[in-house]
Amino acid sequence: MALRGTNQEFGRPYNRRIVLESIRRHGPIARGDIARHVGLTVQTVSTIVRELEEQGYILSLREEPKGRGLPPATLRINPEGGYAVGIHLTPLGIDAALINLSGDVIESSRREASNATPDHAFDQIGAMVRDLTGKRPGGRVIGVGMALPGPFDVDSMSFVGPTTMTGWKHVALRERLTAATRLPAFFESDMAAAAMGERLYGIGARHSDYYYLYFGVGLGGAMMHDGSVLRGAWGNAGEIGHIPVVPDGELCPCGNRGCLERYLSLEARGRRAGNDADWVAQVGPIFRNTIAIIENLFDPETVVLGGLAASELLERLADAVEPLHNSVSARADRKTPRVVVAGGGQHAVLRGAAALAVSGVLSPRFGQMFTAERERGRDILSAREIAA
Repeated sequence: MALRGTNQEFGRPYNRRIVLESIRRHGPIARGDIARHVGLTVQTVSTIVRELEEQGYILSLREEPKGRGLPPATLRINPEGGYAVGIHLTPLGIDAALINLSGDVIESSRREASNATPDHAFDQIGAMVRDLTGKRPGGRVIGVGMALPGPFDVDSMSFVGPTTMTGWKHVALRERLTAATRLPAFFESDMAAAAMGERLYGIGARHSDYYYLYFGVGLGGAMMHDGSVLRGAWGNAGEIGHIPVVPDGELCPCGNRGCLERYLSLEARGRRAGNDADWVAQVGPIFRNTIAIIENLFDPETVVLGGLAASELLERLADAVEPLHNSVSARADRKTPRVVVAGGGQHAVLRGAAALAVSGVLSPRFGQMFTAERERGRDILSAREIAA
């Protein structure tokens, strides 16, 4: 992914974001190298770096000279410069983690809470955040990010059925999360948060364009393009689980029949008898077709399988698609397999959720500068407005 800055004055929050991102990805790195990476002047980079260093978010190091002159100081993220809390809410329970600026999971916890009501869930989340942040007394807690199943703001599909948080329709998510934690709060769909976590800390760091297929209670996906999630007009792109694939198939809570997640998801696995091998054999042909659909629609470098499913199950699914159908991805010059299993593991969604808070507080998304006036006053944010 090519990070490029802007010399327009209104782009300063964006420049701050990409300078931080460049240091995180390439550090230790000198100011001049950052300037070349992002297309800004050394003076602009130095001004941003000085501010970030004074605030304790980055560290400056200088090696011992090996010849004449002093080597340039290099910069890296200060892991203990701040912390964020990532929350993952599912119909099965609540997971939370305290994560430092380098993406390391410092502490994590889980509360079993099947189909939790909003009041119960936010009570639990508030207690979990207080417990986690208490593990680093005196540490700077930047904010909290929460991931949960989408789609959002679609009356006939949002918070309906066993793969979503039933009964959560019209809940002011950001407002409630802020009240429960007393921290700057952000939220995102779990599939997009997991895809961002994988981009920052997993296989996705090596690719600019890939598709992340998220196996949660339901099934979702996110196309990562040039390091960002493609969100669609209303922020709900990626609900691949609601593509009808079996004519006159099982009735889905969304109202359609034969939707993909009725066959290919952890909820679907739980409804089928037999072991994992039996289930994979049953859904293998459907999954093989799914990969071909994704490849022909998005032309990704690779399809990354991740989410809540155990890595062993994901490996079985990856094996089940062989031999793959012909598609635009069947290229002779490939350097990456067409289907790979995520490297970020089940913590990817928590890391991605925490990254929402870090980006949202330290470096507002460039697009938000143009939409702030239009969106001011809304209680419930759509996914596309959250900092990436």
